[in-house]
Amino acid sequence: MLFKQVYDHIIARISRGEWKVHDKLPSIRLLALELGINRLTVFKAYQLLKKNGVAYVKEKSGYYVSPEQVDQSSYEHDASLAIECSAVQLNSKLSDIHRVTAAYQFSQALIDPNLLPNLFLSEYVKKVFDIYPKLMGTYSTAQGDEELRDVLCQYVKRKYRVHLHTNEVLITTGAQQAIDLLSRLFVRPLDAILVERPTYSAAIDVFQGQGARLISVDISPKGYDLDRVEMLMRKHKPRFFYMNPTFHNPTGYTVPISQRKQLVELAERYRCLIIEDDAFHEMYFDEHPPPPLFTYDTEGWVVYLRSFSKYVAPGLRICAVFARKSVIEPLIKVKSLADNGTPLVTQKIFVHYFQSERMQQHLEKLRIALQIRRDIMEEELAMAPIDWRWTTPNGGLNLWLQLPGTIPVRALLDECFRRSISFVPGQICDPLDEMQSWIRLSYSFVNEEQIRAGIRQFAEIAQRIQER
Repeated sequence: MLFKQVYDHIIARISRGEWKVHDKLPSIRLLALELGINRLTVFKAYQLLKKNGVAYVKEKSGYYVSPEQVDQSSYEHDASLAIECSAVQLNSKLSDIHRVTAAYQFSQALIDPNLLPNLFLSEYVKKVFDIYPKLMGTYSTAQGDEELRDVLCQYVKRKYRVHLHTNEVLITTGAQQAIDLLSRLFVRPLDAILVERPTYSAAIDVFQGQGARLISVDISPKGYDLDRVEMLMRKHKPRFFYMNPTFHNPTGYTVPISQRKQLVELAERYRCLIIEDDAFHEMYFDEHPPPPLFTYDTEGWVVYLRSFSKYVAPGLRICAVFARKSVIEPLIKVKSLADNGTPLVTQKIFVHYFQSERMQQHLEKLRIALQIRRDIMEEELAMAPIDWRWTTPNGGLNLWLQLPGTIPVRALLDECFRRSISFVPGQICDPLDEMQSWIRLSYSFVNEEQIRAGIRQFAEIAQRIQER
């Protein structure tokens, strides 16, 4: 029942101190407008607040926060307020795309296994079991292996000259788990959060699964419109701004250094947490990307998610969450409920390889290989007689392609699936579910020969559809 979600939303905001005892709650009209719902729904929620003693009414004035301490476990469950139990409807649109078998996998933002240091890594697997013979007989802590946390902490301190303690690091099983845990920790039904438009499709599904209201912020090759960001923070008081500002997924854009400090200042001013997802930081081609927003944060308003294993061995699923203790401590509790700790074996394998010289040699070769694949994909697209457009990414794994209006994405995707070609439709990356002329092509998972053959077939299909 939607009015119960509104009720829980108001309870959560009161518990966070947004409305204190005897504060006036927003009018029914204003709250309905803010949440984009019917006034009757808000009225029912306010009636329930009054009935349970959370709010009281002043005649001809409105609803106010009650001074009484309400035990939320003692809600009255009469017939008119019964809540139906039903399974939560969850979506995973990107996973649905990935389940389609294709010879030309342009939907996978993963690195071709043939580019990974498989033989070298196997040596470290043997080494780890020699050093820790009883490794399989124990769990990691929920926060993560202390040795790994210390190594990654020292790496960030050395590279970015930030003050950081080992206790301010949490290891998760991939960045997507970190996004999910943070969502569980901070988001309640109908809470507003800011997300880029477009953004990582799986993050949209996670946030919507928590019942969040997604407020979109357009991202362009020049970054964000900071005036709009400030207006949205002031108006909606979002719980956080989830962003992917470095080699952005899916567009490949990078937010300029000139905006990064300003974004942190806005976060501090409007008490809006920034969740900075940095999955492709080391995958730059011509020059290093700007420092993370986290390096400008002195007040604890940035949570930095750094994926480390994606370009070494994605199967290890190692992501580090860097944040102040006010975030890390409750996040550890959420993590312990989720899986009680990322597998210790994968953490130990990674920490030993991460500190090796081979790691840096591998990264240098990998950047060259990915840049070549990007260039080949762009070359094949440019030769096609179709007016599609893109901005050349300076890093990352993806190309964000705009199709002409004469080529419907749905028809293109269906025909490509039949020809064993996959890509990600831009619509699933759009929090407004509208970007129907964009697609994401990943150049990282298939080799050079497959890129040429696959993009030529892709262009032929697109041309035939355009000529219909």
